[in-house]
Order: sequence, then C-alpha cells, then structure tokens
Amino acid sequence: MSIAVIGALSLSACGSRDEKKAGDTAGGASTTVTIGVDAPLTGDLSALGLGIKNSVDLAVKQANEKNEVPGVKFQIKALDDTAKPAPGQQNATQLVADNSVIGVVGPLNSSVAQSMQQIFNDANLVQISPANTGVALSQGEKWATGTKARPFKSYFRTATTDAVQGPFAAQYLFKDAKKTKVFLIDDQKTYGAGLAATFKGEYTKLGGTIVGEEHVNPDDRDFSAIATKVKTSGADAVYYGGEYPAAGPLSLQLKDAGANIPLMGGDGIQSGDFIKLNPKSQGDLATAVGLPVEQLPTAAKFIADYAAAGYKDKYETYGGYSYDSAWAIIQGVKAVVAANGGKLPEKPREKVVEAVQKISFDGVTGKVSFDEFGDTTNKQLTVYAVKDAAWAVEKSGTFAG
Repeated sequence: MSIAVIGALSLSACGSRDEKKAGDTAGGASTTVTIGVDAPLTGDLSALGLGIKNSVDLAVKQANEKNEVPGVKFQIKALDDTAKPAPGQQNATQLVADNSVIGVVGPLNSSVAQSMQQIFNDANLVQISPANTGVALSQGEKWATGTKARPFKSYFRTATTDAVQGPFAAQYLFKDAKKTKVFLIDDQKTYGAGLAATFKGEYTKLGGTIVGEEHVNPDDRDFSAIATKVKTSGADAVYYGGEYPAAGPLSLQLKDAGANIPLMGGDGIQSGDFIKLNPKSQGDLATAVGLPVEQLPTAAKFIADYAAAGYKDKYETYGGYSYDSAWAIIQGVKAVVAANGGKLPEKPREKVVEAVQKISFDGVTGKVSFDEFGDTTNKQLTVYAVKDAAWAVEKSGTFAG
C-alpha cells in the first residue's frame, strides 16, 4: 500500500472573532483547542479508522454543546496514517507543530504507535489510543521477563493489552471450546506477532499443542500453501495474530481447502468486514477488549447519539473507546482550567498530561482511569463467534492469570 497524502479535517465549533487559540485567555473570550485524531481513514482498515474519527467528533461536539469546559471550545484535526508507521510519524510531527493541539486520540495500530510515541512525549502532548494492545508500548520491551518500565509518560490507552487478550483467547480455546491442537499464524507486525506470542505462552502452559507455525505478510491474500499445511497438520483450530483484511481470506481459503476448523483472532479481526470477506466464517472466533458496547447501560446514549448524528460509517469495534479517549482529554483540560483560575495556561500540554493520569469517570465503556503505566484499569474482554453472518457474544469476563 502506498503512503497516502496526509489530509486534515478540521471541524470548528465556533467562528466568532472573539475566539482565541490555545494559550490566549485575555478578555474572557473563548479559547479554541484541537484534539488530533490519527487513524487509517483510507485503505483496508478504514472501517475501523473512520469509526474512531467519528466517535471523537461526537465527543467534541457534545463537549461544546454542554459547555463542558467553560471558556474552552474544542475542534478535531483528523489525519490519515493508512495503518503505516511512516505516515503516522509524519502525522505526529504535524500535530505537535500545531500549537492549538492539546491532545491526540489514536492510532489504531501498535506498530504506528511505536513511530509516534517519542515525538509526542518530547512535546509533552498527551496521546490516548482506543485500540493499541501491544504491551511494550506502555510497559517497556522487557515486560515479559517481569521488568516493567513505562517508556513514555504521555502515552495512555483505553484498550487493554495483549498480555491479557492473548491468554484470554488461549483459555477459551482450550478450556471452553476444547481445542487441544492449534496451528499458529501471525502477520509479523507489532500487534499480530505480539498477540500470537502471548496466546502461545498461555496455550502451551495449559497443555495445548502448537502443531505448526507460519508467518505471513499483512498484504498477502493467497494462502493456499498454508491452507494445505493446516489441513494436514491435524489442527482443530487456527489462531491468527493479525487483522481482518488478511484474516478473512485466510479463513475462507482454509475452509475451501477442506480444513473445516475455526479461525480465532484478536480484536483486529472483530469487524463486520471480516464476515464480508469470508462467506464461510460461520463459527470463527475473536476476542475484543472490554464488554460488548451494545450490552453496556453506559453506552446506550452513545449508540443513540451516534445514530442521530448521521455518520455514514459504523462506530465499529473501537467507537466507545474512542469517545472515552477524547472525553479523557477533555476532562484533563477541564481539570487544568479549573486549577488555573478558570483559564487555560499559556503552555497547557504538560499539565494536561499530568491531569489525564489522574482522571476517573464513568464513560461509554465503563469506568475510565489509568494505572501507573498509562494502561486502562478496565481489564475485561469478550469472546465473539460468527453466527448467521454476524458477531455474537460467546463469553465475557476477565483473564484469570
């Protein structure tokens, strides 16, 4: 996939001549600050990215309607990273250079986050991802050995990590689905490889057997050779670390080759587009962070408001988490303004980072707060299965590690 031209969407809530930019507080006029959004707005993963953007947009509009932060108006600036690290890094530089940007929601991909974190941290610009699950992003590269160290104080996430998600899937496949032989495949990206590794560690600890392993490229669509290997391996399930653009065709080709076994993956495949790509997806499985938004009483208003707003794209897997990410930034700004006599400080970014670390509120997805690593304190997950061309809840809970 080629790097797309970086575009920005800027939605301003007020256009009065009394409007000031971040840091201007004179005369009691409203101050306009920007919440950046980085996500794949085009390309294979755009269904997820557009859901992220729209959900942040909804949060910003509602904050302005409620006058959530007196004297402060919010707008968004959404940039397309095409799910690639290089555009993401360019977007981070662009957002940092815009002095009105007070926080960023995104990205979708853990590999993209790796390219952005240092840039945001150097600028003391808060970043909250609604979707990143790569553990090292918040706990450091040595987390698996028990040595946890937070690399970047400006990085937070409302999605739980693969340290929880992979093992949760392993426990479900082995204990609930009674699948004792798994063929393991990953796409070699930060998210996919990391998820597969945490799944493997827990699955083998439980007594499961990995009967084969393969690595693919995210852009691969011909899996005939792997399908043959899976069929002859004796596997009773496939676990795939990766995202739906490859997972859909992979699962379909497995079934076409006669390997009529479920493919399971993480939140990266739990999209309606996976089912569109795979008419034989019945029985396939996926985990997703948190509890089903549709079943949360706290999410009912978000779902209704999103529909009423008329967005043409679905909020998808990360909509609720994106709204909560934006609202966390808004609450951080609110705390900073309140502590500064009702005005936004001239250089507010670092203070917003400090405020976000301390926030706690009831959001769309439940209680929103962050631990010492910037990770969400919400560790709940859900297993979904494809039934009658739709994702249906199989099991919800927390990882019992």
